[in-house]
Amino acid sequence: MAILAVVALCVYLVDQIAKVLVVANLYEGQQVQVLGQLLQFHFVKNPGAAFSIGSGSTWIFSIVGVGVLGFVIWYAPRIRSTAWAILFGLLLGGLLGNLTDRLFREPGFGVGHVVDFLQIPLLPAIFNLADVAIVSSMVLFLILTLRGIGLDGRRPSEEDDETEDDEMAYDENADDDRPAPADEPSHVDKPGAPQS
Repeated sequence: MAILAVVALCVYLVDQIAKVLVVANLYEGQQVQVLGQLLQFHFVKNPGAAFSIGSGSTWIFSIVGVGVLGFVIWYAPRIRSTAWAILFGLLLGGLLGNLTDRLFREPGFGVGHVVDFLQIPLLPAIFNLADVAIVSSMVLFLILTLRGIGLDGRRPSEEDDETEDDEMAYDENADDDRPAPADEPSHVDKPGAPQS
């Protein structure tokens, strides 16, 4: 749980600090090359979801964001794996980063525009660090799911082996608890009985 909280806090702070710096140093629509054609800053305000989908329904994304945020917080105590804790930390931090924009940025509470500023020309999208964290969590989710790693950090095969070991130990203990058969003599001579 501590790892999840630390990762989420780091993602949230880095995302929000980056957005403050972008808003303070760039004007909307400005493009600045960072790594030539590989990466550039392109400051835009996004009222919708990814790829500006649903630009007129910002409040819906705010409600969905709060719902998903609540689910992540509710589900977090079940996590016993470091990898899953990192996954949920990335997701939580990213959700909080974009939700903060929607709740507290212009034009108003619940309908604020998300600050996007990262652009890779090969991709048809402008995004931010919160989006990077969310996508990274999805990639990690696929990896963990394909590898069959559960929330406790174990694979199903390991759980089956442990169950078989427990059953074997139980059977051995059950055998040890059984009373030993009494030694009954095959012939008992009773006093005074006639001998054949």
